[in-house]
Amino acid sequence: MNKLKFLLILILFSILCLNVFGQNNTYPFEVEISGKGKQAIIFIPGFASSGDVWKETKMKYEKDFTCYTLTMAGFAGVKPQPNATFVNWETGIAIYIKDHKIEKPIVIGHSMGGGLALALASDYPNLIGKIIVVDALPCLAALFDPKFKAKEKTDCSATVQQMTTASDEQFYQMQKQSIPKLLADTSKQEMVIGWSVKSDRKTFAEMYCDFSNTDLREKIKSIKCPSLILLEEYFQNVNPIIVEQYKNLENASLRYSTKGLHFIMYDDQDWYFEQIATFIQS
Repeated sequence: MNKLKFLLILILFSILCLNVFGQNNTYPFEVEISGKGKQAIIFIPGFASSGDVWKETKMKYEKDFTCYTLTMAGFAGVKPQPNATFVNWETGIAIYIKDHKIEKPIVIGHSMGGGLALALASDYPNLIGKIIVVDALPCLAALFDPKFKAKEKTDCSATVQQMTTASDEQFYQMQKQSIPKLLADTSKQEMVIGWSVKSDRKTFAEMYCDFSNTDLREKIKSIKCPSLILLEEYFQNVNPIIVEQYKNLENASLRYSTKGLHFIMYDDQDWYFEQIATFIQS
């Protein structure tokens, strides 16, 4: 009888392990969990970035919050997964929140991660407590072409071909030229370049192409939760365009940083921390 009980327990444990590990493998990201608190914060990094981009922010909230810091599959050295698309990644995050019974988390996203935060709050309005969007727009393409309309299907093969056939040195030089246009803090530039270089080229190309075809301007009408939008200083110069993009988002507070570029958490850190603290405490 004892042997039978032991075998039954062993079988049940094996099934549990298969369910847990099988379930984790379906998520299109790696996650680091830290801190303890009833309220949760989910940190989503931007395009080709590591979850380490949130290191300083996370340190401020780990005492009082449970922090879930993501690094998306294929980015910054994380193993790539098939079917990398904006919608699939959004769905994967939503499933993770449901599976782990995370109650009304605050979602903080930078760049494309900010786009994912907007999409999550739009498609799952009862799932999210608050969102903080760090330098992202509902439709990046419309910043340059106000008449932009997303295509139902977009051919990313040319982008994939260009990125995957570039040599390591060519790709590094591409990133070395582009990152200083996004990040003023020179002490952080090589780190951010390194995240891009460690990213899977196919994922890099596919997500760049797919996100370029993403338009959330109408969808954000569905967002019900409080929303804080932190934008880089430059966007003040095109404020009417920014306001137009966000006009369908109720309960939104738009704030422009005082200096620096796209990586606001590095370039205007004091202002950035002040805005987030005020919003979370409100």
